[in-house]
Amino acid sequence: MSAPPAPDTGPMSPAGTGPIPPAAATAPTPTPPPAPGTGQEPSAERTAKAAVRGGGHPVRLRALDGLRLLAALMVAGYHYGGRGGEITEAWGSSPRAQFPTLSSYFAYGCLGVQIFFVISGFVICMSGWGRPLRSFFASRVSRLYPAYWVAIILVTGVFALPWVAYEAVSPSDALVNLTMLQQPLGVDRVLGVCWTLWAELRFYALFALFVVLPGATRHRVVLFCAVWTLGSALAEASDLPLLDVVLMPEYSSYFIGGMGIYLLHRFGHDALAWGIIGISFLIGQHYAVRELWHPAGVDAFSYRSATGVIAVVAFGYAAVTLIAMGKLNWANWRWLTVAGALTYPFYLVHEHLGWVAVWALHQELGIPSHGTFALTVLVMLGLAWVLYRCVEQRFTPVIKRSLSTVRL
Repeated sequence: MSAPPAPDTGPMSPAGTGPIPPAAATAPTPTPPPAPGTGQEPSAERTAKAAVRGGGHPVRLRALDGLRLLAALMVAGYHYGGRGGEITEAWGSSPRAQFPTLSSYFAYGCLGVQIFFVISGFVICMSGWGRPLRSFFASRVSRLYPAYWVAIILVTGVFALPWVAYEAVSPSDALVNLTMLQQPLGVDRVLGVCWTLWAELRFYALFALFVVLPGATRHRVVLFCAVWTLGSALAEASDLPLLDVVLMPEYSSYFIGGMGIYLLHRFGHDALAWGIIGISFLIGQHYAVRELWHPAGVDAFSYRSATGVIAVVAFGYAAVTLIAMGKLNWANWRWLTVAGALTYPFYLVHEHLGWVAVWALHQELGIPSHGTFALTVLVMLGLAWVLYRCVEQRFTPVIKRSLSTVRL
Protein backbone atom coordinates (compact mmCIF):
# COMPACT_ATOMS: atom_id res chain seq x y z
CA MET A 1 0.00 0.00 0.00
CA SER A 2 0.97 3.59 -0.18
CA ALA A 3 -0.34 7.11 -0.07
CA PRO A 4 -1.22 10.13 -1.91
CA PRO A 5 0.12 13.84 -3.42
CA ALA A 6 -0.08 17.64 -2.61
CA PRO A 7 -2.06 20.56 -3.92
CA ASP A 8 -1.78 24.07 -5.06
CA THR A 9 0.54 26.70 -3.82
CA GLY A 10 1.86 24.65 -1.01
CA PRO A 11 3.37 21.28 -0.34
CA MET A 12 1.84 18.05 -1.03
CA SER A 13 -1.43 15.64 -1.94
CA PRO A 14 -2.91 13.11 -2.34
CA ALA A 15 -2.04 13.53 -4.77
CA GLY A 16 -3.35 13.91 -2.31
CA THR A 17 -4.67 14.17 -2.27
CA GLY A 18 -2.46 12.26 -0.84
CA PRO A 19 -0.64 9.90 -0.83
CA ILE A 20 -1.60 11.65 -1.05
CA PRO A 21 -1.24 15.67 -4.07
CA PRO A 22 -2.45 18.15 -1.52
CA ALA A 23 -3.33 21.71 -2.11
CA ALA A 24 -1.90 24.80 -0.60
CA ALA A 25 -1.40 24.84 3.11
CA THR A 26 -2.38 28.48 3.13
CA ALA A 27 -5.85 29.01 4.48
CA PRO A 28 -8.12 31.61 5.97
CA THR A 29 -8.67 31.69 9.68
CA PRO A 30 -12.10 30.46 10.78
CA THR A 31 -14.94 32.91 10.31
CA PRO A 32 -18.11 32.98 12.39
CA PRO A 33 -21.02 30.99 10.98
CA PRO A 34 -23.99 32.88 9.54
CA ALA A 35 -26.84 33.73 11.85
CA PRO A 36 -28.91 30.61 12.56
CA GLY A 37 -31.70 30.10 10.12
CA THR A 38 -30.60 32.74 7.62
CA GLY A 39 -29.15 30.22 5.16
CA GLN A 40 -26.58 32.81 4.12
CA GLU A 41 -22.84 32.44 3.72
CA PRO A 42 -20.54 35.00 5.33
CA SER A 43 -19.99 38.01 3.10
CA ALA A 44 -16.89 38.20 0.93
CA GLU A 45 -15.72 41.16 3.00
CA ARG A 46 -15.97 39.25 6.27
CA THR A 47 -14.22 36.25 4.76
CA ALA A 48 -11.43 38.42 3.35
CA LYS A 49 -10.91 40.10 6.71
CA ALA A 50 -10.79 36.76 8.46
CA ALA A 51 -8.33 35.40 5.90
CA VAL A 52 -5.54 37.74 6.83
CA ARG A 53 -3.51 38.25 9.92
CA GLY A 54 -1.06 41.04 10.52
CA GLY A 55 -0.74 43.06 7.34
CA GLY A 56 -3.02 40.99 5.13
CA HIS A 57 -0.84 37.91 4.77
CA PRO A 58 -2.69 34.55 4.59
CA VAL A 59 -2.19 32.22 7.51
CA ARG A 60 -0.07 29.24 6.48
CA LEU A 61 -0.93 25.96 8.14
CA ARG A 62 2.65 24.79 8.47
CA ALA A 63 1.65 22.04 10.90
CA LEU A 64 -0.33 20.50 8.04
CA ASP A 65 2.87 20.42 5.99
CA GLY A 66 4.58 18.58 8.82
CA LEU A 67 1.72 16.09 9.11
CA ARG A 68 2.01 15.36 5.39
CA LEU A 69 5.68 14.51 5.72
CA LEU A 70 4.99 12.38 8.79
CA ALA A 71 2.37 10.41 6.83
CA ALA A 72 4.83 9.93 3.95
CA LEU A 73 7.52 8.69 6.34
CA MET A 74 4.99 6.27 7.85
CA VAL A 75 4.36 4.83 4.39
CA ALA A 76 8.10 4.61 3.73
CA GLY A 77 8.59 2.74 7.01
CA TYR A 78 5.91 0.29 5.94
CA HIS A 79 7.48 -0.23 2.51
CA TYR A 80 11.01 -0.67 3.84
CA GLY A 81 10.42 -2.59 7.05
CA GLY A 82 6.77 -3.48 7.60
CA ARG A 83 5.88 -5.85 4.77
CA GLY A 84 7.24 -8.64 2.60
CA GLY A 85 7.43 -8.76 -1.20
CA GLU A 86 10.12 -7.13 -3.32
CA ILE A 87 11.76 -5.37 -0.36
CA THR A 88 12.71 -8.83 0.95
CA GLU A 89 14.86 -9.31 -2.14
CA ALA A 90 16.50 -5.92 -1.53
CA TRP A 91 17.37 -6.75 2.09
CA GLY A 92 18.37 -10.32 1.29
CA SER A 93 15.95 -11.58 3.95
CA SER A 94 12.62 -10.68 5.45
CA PRO A 95 12.39 -7.18 6.98
CA ARG A 96 11.14 -9.00 10.05
CA ALA A 97 14.62 -10.47 10.40
CA GLN A 98 16.24 -7.08 9.76
CA PHE A 99 14.05 -5.25 12.30
CA PRO A 100 12.81 -7.82 14.84
CA THR A 101 11.23 -5.16 17.09
CA LEU A 102 10.47 -2.29 14.76
CA SER A 103 8.87 -4.36 11.97
CA SER A 104 5.66 -4.78 13.99
CA TYR A 105 5.41 -0.98 14.30
CA PHE A 106 6.38 -0.33 10.69
CA ALA A 107 3.43 -2.52 9.69
CA TYR A 108 1.07 0.28 10.81
CA GLY A 109 2.77 2.73 8.46
CA CYS A 110 0.41 1.83 5.61
CA LEU A 111 -2.23 3.85 7.50
CA GLY A 112 -0.36 6.96 6.42
CA VAL A 113 -2.51 6.65 3.29
CA GLN A 114 -5.70 7.12 5.30
CA ILE A 115 -4.17 10.19 6.94
CA PHE A 116 -3.24 11.51 3.48
CA PHE A 117 -6.84 11.13 2.33
CA VAL A 118 -8.17 13.09 5.32
CA ILE A 119 -5.64 15.85 4.60
CA SER A 120 -6.64 15.80 0.95
CA GLY A 121 -10.33 16.27 1.79
CA PHE A 122 -9.42 19.30 3.89
CA VAL A 123 -7.00 20.81 1.39
CA ILE A 124 -9.07 20.26 -1.77
CA CYS A 125 -12.11 21.81 -0.11
CA MET A 126 -9.92 24.75 0.90
CA SER A 127 -8.26 25.21 -2.50
CA GLY A 128 -11.49 24.76 -4.48
CA TRP A 129 -13.53 27.25 -2.47
CA GLY A 130 -14.49 30.27 -4.55
CA ARG A 131 -12.56 29.00 -7.57
CA PRO A 132 -13.98 28.60 -11.09
CA LEU A 133 -13.81 25.13 -12.61
CA ARG A 134 -11.06 26.12 -15.06
CA SER A 135 -8.80 27.35 -12.28
CA PHE A 136 -9.46 24.28 -10.15
CA PHE A 137 -8.71 21.98 -13.10
CA ALA A 138 -5.48 23.84 -13.91
CA SER A 139 -4.28 23.74 -10.30
CA ARG A 140 -4.87 20.00 -9.95
CA VAL A 141 -3.25 18.98 -13.24
CA SER A 142 -0.23 21.26 -12.81
CA ARG A 143 0.27 19.99 -9.27
CA LEU A 144 -0.10 16.28 -9.96
CA TYR A 145 1.59 15.59 -13.25
CA PRO A 146 5.08 17.18 -13.59
CA ALA A 147 6.77 15.25 -10.74
CA TYR A 148 4.68 12.19 -11.58
CA TRP A 149 5.89 12.10 -15.20
CA VAL A 150 9.52 12.40 -14.13
CA ALA A 151 9.04 9.67 -11.47
CA ILE A 152 7.59 7.33 -14.13
CA ILE A 153 10.57 7.97 -16.42
CA LEU A 154 13.10 7.58 -13.58
CA VAL A 155 11.74 4.29 -12.27
CA THR A 156 11.30 2.84 -15.76
CA GLY A 157 14.85 3.83 -16.68
CA VAL A 158 16.44 2.51 -13.48
CA PHE A 159 14.59 -0.80 -13.67
CA ALA A 160 15.74 -1.20 -17.28
CA LEU A 161 19.40 -1.21 -16.17
CA PRO A 162 20.92 -4.70 -16.58
CA TRP A 163 22.32 -4.86 -13.04
CA VAL A 164 18.99 -4.01 -11.37
CA ALA A 165 17.14 -7.12 -10.23
CA TYR A 166 13.66 -5.68 -10.72
CA GLU A 167 11.83 -5.98 -14.02
CA ALA A 168 10.57 -2.88 -15.84
CA VAL A 169 7.08 -2.81 -17.33
CA SER A 170 6.72 -2.97 -21.10
CA PRO A 171 7.27 0.24 -23.11
CA SER A 172 3.57 0.32 -24.01
CA ASP A 173 2.48 -0.01 -20.38
CA ALA A 174 4.98 2.66 -19.32
CA LEU A 175 3.46 5.08 -21.83
CA VAL A 176 -0.06 4.38 -20.53
CA ASN A 177 1.21 5.07 -17.01
CA LEU A 178 1.90 8.66 -18.04
CA THR A 179 -1.88 9.23 -18.16
CA MET A 180 -2.37 8.17 -14.51
CA LEU A 181 -5.24 5.96 -15.74
CA GLN A 182 -3.30 2.69 -15.81
CA GLN A 183 -5.26 1.12 -12.98
CA PRO A 184 -8.78 1.30 -14.49
CA LEU A 185 -7.28 0.26 -17.85
CA GLY A 186 -5.77 -2.87 -16.31
CA VAL A 187 -2.19 -1.92 -17.22
CA ASP A 188 0.86 -2.86 -15.17
CA ARG A 189 1.84 -0.03 -12.82
CA VAL A 190 5.27 1.58 -12.88
CA LEU A 191 4.74 3.04 -9.38
CA GLY A 192 3.14 0.88 -6.73
CA VAL A 193 1.83 3.98 -4.94
CA CYS A 194 -0.17 5.22 -7.92
CA TRP A 195 -3.32 3.41 -6.76
CA THR A 196 -3.79 6.25 -4.28
CA LEU A 197 -3.55 8.79 -7.11
CA TRP A 198 -6.40 7.00 -8.88
CA ALA A 199 -8.47 7.45 -5.71
CA GLU A 200 -7.48 11.14 -5.58
CA LEU A 201 -8.45 11.67 -9.23
CA ARG A 202 -11.94 10.29 -8.59
CA PHE A 203 -12.34 12.52 -5.54
CA TYR A 204 -11.26 15.57 -7.55
CA ALA A 205 -13.76 14.72 -10.28
CA LEU A 206 -16.66 14.33 -7.83
CA PHE A 207 -15.75 17.50 -5.96
CA ALA A 208 -15.36 19.48 -9.19
CA LEU A 209 -18.70 18.29 -10.55
CA PHE A 210 -20.84 18.75 -7.45
CA VAL A 211 -19.10 21.57 -5.54
CA VAL A 212 -16.74 23.61 -7.71
CA LEU A 213 -18.91 23.76 -10.84
CA PRO A 214 -22.08 25.05 -9.14
CA GLY A 215 -20.03 27.14 -6.67
CA ALA A 216 -18.81 26.13 -3.21
CA THR A 217 -21.04 27.05 -0.28
CA ARG A 218 -21.40 25.62 3.18
CA HIS A 219 -24.78 24.09 2.36
CA ARG A 220 -23.51 22.56 -0.86
CA VAL A 221 -20.50 20.95 0.83
CA VAL A 222 -22.68 19.59 3.63
CA LEU A 223 -25.12 18.15 1.09
CA PHE A 224 -22.26 16.67 -0.95
CA CYS A 225 -20.81 14.99 2.16
CA ALA A 226 -24.20 13.60 3.17
CA VAL A 227 -25.10 12.28 -0.28
CA TRP A 228 -21.64 10.76 -0.81
CA THR A 229 -21.78 9.04 2.58
CA LEU A 230 -25.20 7.54 1.85
CA GLY A 231 -24.21 6.66 -1.71
CA SER A 232 -21.09 4.87 -0.48
CA ALA A 233 -23.18 2.78 1.92
CA LEU A 234 -25.59 1.91 -0.89
CA ALA A 235 -22.67 1.02 -3.16
CA GLU A 236 -21.39 -1.37 -0.51
CA ALA A 237 -24.83 -2.93 -0.08
CA SER A 238 -25.62 -3.22 -3.79
CA ASP A 239 -22.35 -4.86 -4.78
CA LEU A 240 -22.37 -3.09 -8.15
CA PRO A 241 -18.81 -2.68 -9.50
CA LEU A 242 -19.58 0.63 -11.24
CA LEU A 243 -20.82 2.22 -8.01
CA ASP A 244 -17.76 0.93 -6.17
CA VAL A 245 -15.45 2.51 -8.75
CA VAL A 246 -17.23 5.88 -8.75
CA LEU A 247 -18.10 6.27 -5.07
CA MET A 248 -15.09 4.45 -3.50
CA PRO A 249 -16.89 3.32 -0.32
CA GLU A 250 -13.62 2.04 1.20
CA TYR A 251 -11.95 5.48 0.94
CA SER A 252 -14.74 8.06 0.68
CA SER A 253 -15.16 8.51 4.43
CA TYR A 254 -11.62 9.89 4.78
CA PHE A 255 -12.12 12.54 2.10
CA ILE A 256 -15.52 13.39 3.59
CA GLY A 257 -14.01 13.69 7.05
CA GLY A 258 -11.40 16.11 5.71
CA MET A 259 -14.12 18.25 4.14
CA GLY A 260 -16.03 18.29 7.43
CA ILE A 261 -12.87 19.43 9.20
CA TYR A 262 -12.50 22.25 6.67
CA LEU A 263 -16.05 23.41 7.41
CA LEU A 264 -15.02 23.55 11.06
CA HIS A 265 -11.95 25.55 10.10
CA ARG A 266 -13.84 28.01 7.91
CA PHE A 267 -17.05 28.54 9.89
CA GLY A 268 -16.14 27.64 13.46
CA HIS A 269 -17.90 25.14 15.73
CA ASP A 270 -20.85 23.67 13.92
CA ALA A 271 -22.97 20.65 14.83
CA LEU A 272 -23.25 19.58 11.19
CA ALA A 273 -19.49 19.75 10.66
CA TRP A 274 -18.85 17.75 13.83
CA GLY A 275 -21.46 15.25 12.70
CA ILE A 276 -19.76 14.82 9.33
CA ILE A 277 -16.39 14.31 11.04
CA GLY A 278 -17.76 11.85 13.59
CA ILE A 279 -19.70 9.69 11.13
CA SER A 280 -16.83 9.62 8.64
CA PHE A 281 -14.43 8.49 11.38
CA LEU A 282 -16.76 5.71 12.51
CA ILE A 283 -17.07 4.43 8.96
CA GLY A 284 -13.40 5.00 8.14
CA GLN A 285 -12.09 3.01 11.08
CA HIS A 286 -14.40 0.15 10.03
CA TYR A 287 -12.84 -0.05 6.59
CA ALA A 288 -9.32 0.36 7.95
CA VAL A 289 -9.80 -2.50 10.40
CA ARG A 290 -11.54 -4.68 7.83
CA GLU A 291 -8.83 -4.25 5.21
CA LEU A 292 -5.69 -4.07 7.36
CA TRP A 293 -6.23 -6.21 10.44
CA HIS A 294 -4.82 -9.73 10.32
CA PRO A 295 -5.38 -12.46 12.90
CA ALA A 296 -2.39 -13.37 15.02
CA GLY A 297 -0.35 -16.25 13.71
CA VAL A 298 3.22 -17.37 13.24
CA ASP A 299 3.04 -16.61 9.52
CA ALA A 300 1.17 -13.29 9.83
CA PHE A 301 4.07 -10.95 9.08
CA SER A 302 1.85 -7.89 8.78
CA TYR A 303 -0.12 -8.55 11.95
CA ARG A 304 -1.79 -5.42 13.31
CA SER A 305 -4.20 -5.26 16.20
CA ALA A 306 -7.64 -3.81 15.54
CA THR A 307 -7.10 -1.41 18.45
CA GLY A 308 -3.84 -0.21 16.95
CA VAL A 309 -5.44 0.41 13.56
CA ILE A 310 -8.28 2.41 15.16
CA ALA A 311 -5.76 4.42 17.20
CA VAL A 312 -3.73 5.43 14.13
CA VAL A 313 -6.84 6.44 12.17
CA ALA A 314 -8.07 8.43 15.19
CA PHE A 315 -4.69 10.15 15.40
CA GLY A 316 -4.99 11.25 11.77
CA TYR A 317 -8.46 12.73 12.25
CA ALA A 318 -7.49 14.36 15.54
CA ALA A 319 -4.28 15.88 14.16
CA VAL A 320 -6.00 17.46 11.15
CA THR A 321 -8.83 18.71 13.38
CA LEU A 322 -6.42 20.31 15.87
CA ILE A 323 -4.58 22.00 13.01
CA ALA A 324 -7.87 23.25 11.55
CA MET A 325 -8.93 24.70 14.91
CA GLY A 326 -5.63 26.54 15.28
CA LYS A 327 -4.44 24.46 18.23
CA LEU A 328 -1.12 23.71 16.53
CA ASN A 329 -0.39 27.19 15.20
CA TRP A 330 2.65 27.24 17.48
CA ALA A 331 4.26 24.74 15.07
CA ASN A 332 5.06 27.53 12.65
CA TRP A 333 8.65 26.69 11.76
CA ARG A 334 9.67 27.72 8.27
CA TRP A 335 11.32 24.38 7.50
CA LEU A 336 7.91 22.68 7.65
CA THR A 337 6.98 24.42 4.41
CA VAL A 338 9.95 22.77 2.70
CA ALA A 339 9.07 19.45 4.33
CA GLY A 340 5.56 19.66 2.93
CA ALA A 341 6.88 20.55 -0.52
CA LEU A 342 9.04 17.41 -0.58
CA THR A 343 6.22 15.08 0.44
CA TYR A 344 4.65 14.42 -2.96
CA PRO A 345 7.87 13.75 -4.93
CA PHE A 346 9.20 11.69 -2.01
CA TYR A 347 6.02 9.66 -1.98
CA LEU A 348 6.29 8.99 -5.71
CA VAL A 349 9.89 7.75 -5.80
CA HIS A 350 10.55 6.27 -2.38
CA GLU A 351 9.18 2.75 -2.87
CA HIS A 352 10.65 1.41 -6.11
CA LEU A 353 13.87 3.41 -6.10
CA GLY A 354 14.12 2.61 -2.39
CA TRP A 355 14.38 -1.08 -3.24
CA VAL A 356 17.44 -0.35 -5.39
CA ALA A 357 18.97 1.91 -2.72
CA VAL A 358 18.47 -0.71 0.03
CA TRP A 359 20.06 -3.41 -2.14
CA ALA A 360 23.06 -1.24 -3.00
CA LEU A 361 23.65 0.06 0.52
CA HIS A 362 22.97 -3.14 2.46
CA GLN A 363 24.04 -6.00 0.19
CA GLU A 364 26.69 -4.31 -1.93
CA LEU A 365 28.24 -1.90 0.59
CA GLY A 366 27.50 -3.93 3.72
CA ILE A 367 25.91 -1.10 5.70
CA PRO A 368 23.89 -2.41 8.68
CA SER A 369 20.11 -2.50 8.32
CA HIS A 370 19.34 0.50 10.54
CA GLY A 371 21.97 2.62 8.80
CA THR A 372 20.67 1.49 5.40
CA PHE A 373 17.12 2.41 6.39
CA ALA A 374 18.13 5.93 7.48
CA LEU A 375 20.38 6.52 4.48
CA THR A 376 17.71 5.32 2.05
CA VAL A 377 15.18 7.76 3.50
CA LEU A 378 17.74 10.59 3.28
CA VAL A 379 18.62 9.70 -0.33
CA MET A 380 14.94 9.64 -1.31
CA LEU A 381 14.37 12.99 0.42
CA GLY A 382 17.35 14.39 -1.47
CA LEU A 383 15.93 13.14 -4.76
CA ALA A 384 12.56 14.63 -3.80
CA TRP A 385 14.24 17.99 -3.24
CA VAL A 386 15.79 17.82 -6.72
CA LEU A 387 12.39 17.00 -8.25
CA TYR A 388 10.78 19.84 -6.33
CA ARG A 389 13.38 22.44 -7.33
CA CYS A 390 14.08 21.34 -10.89
CA VAL A 391 10.70 19.99 -11.95
CA GLU A 392 7.82 21.24 -9.82
CA GLN A 393 9.01 24.80 -9.29
CA ARG A 394 9.95 25.14 -12.95
CA PHE A 395 7.08 23.44 -14.76
CA THR A 396 4.05 23.65 -12.44
CA PRO A 397 3.56 27.42 -12.97
CA VAL A 398 3.98 27.05 -16.75
CA ILE A 399 1.41 24.26 -17.03
CA LYS A 400 -0.96 26.09 -14.69
CA ARG A 401 -0.81 29.29 -16.76
CA SER A 402 -1.32 27.37 -19.98
CA LEU A 403 -4.34 25.46 -18.71
CA SER A 404 -5.85 28.55 -17.10
CA THR A 405 -6.42 30.00 -20.55
CA VAL A 406 -8.22 26.90 -21.84
CA ARG A 407 -11.99 27.21 -22.09
CA LEU A 408 -13.86 24.29 -20.51
